Amino acid sequence: MMKSLNGVQKTLMTLLTGLVTIMALFPLLWVIIAGFKDKAEVLATPFRFFPKKWMVQNYTDILSDATFIQSMLVTFGGAVLFAALSLAVNATAAYVFARLEFRFKSMLWVYVIVTMFIPGMAILLTSFIVVNEMGMLDTLAVLVLPGIASAGHMFFIRQFYLNIPMALEEAALIDGAGRIKIFTHIFIPMSFPVFVIVGIGSYLAYWNSFVWPTMTITNPELFQIMQYLYTFRSERATEMGMLMAGSALSCLPTIILFLFFQKHIISGIKISGLK
Repeated sequence: MMKSLNGVQKTLMTLLTGLVTIMALFPLLWVIIAGFKDKAEVLATPFRFFPKKWMVQNYTDILSDATFIQSMLVTFGGAVLFAALSLAVNATAAYVFARLEFRFKSMLWVYVIVTMFIPGMAILLTSFIVVNEMGMLDTLAVLVLPGIASAGHMFFIRQFYLNIPMALEEAALIDGAGRIKIFTHIFIPMSFPVFVIVGIGSYLAYWNSFVWPTMTITNPELFQIMQYLYTFRSERATEMGMLMAGSALSCLPTIILFLFFQKHIISGIKISGLK
């Protein structure tokens, strides 16, 4: 009887997982397939999932657009730089709060936690005023520097650090290792799966950003991929097929990144759940 119930539960869970997966992938699949439709069929009613006639013209047109390629490269380079700097800053700050003792430590940590509850939109205007006064508009720095310190990522990494045995650190101190060596030789290697999660989170935050780049970047040579795709709304409103193709291709670097780090992502999620 118990085996029968377990079998039913397993079947139901499999069906539920499959249903959720289909629901999650449906928008992406629709965008990919819509890229093979002509511009009239993309918005045609009644809705048709598959095109009447498959065509690759939209994909070839978007790939031959130098502005699209440039936007992809600029965004990818900026996202990698942002992820690297964000990881370096947040991992180092998390170590300081997790292991070092200094005056006003608790007060500063409370301040960091409080910033997690402040919506980004609430400080958008003041952030713009600051970067404008600093002359950072229309530069890569204005996209990268303002957001590299993340209270959420700092908290996440710190929680992992707190579970690293103190005995390892004490043994290293007895052997004459300094704080920098302990951090680079013990904490960083042990935290790699968590760093992958944080790094990819930072990468995605940069890649998907739209409001901030729109406010601070007006030079087409520095357009982020989301800004480029937005031009289809006004300047190229009739080219909906190309928009779908461009949207599908813009997901490609993220998918490749996930497949490349898939093992470490799953490991990091498991570790964070256990901790």
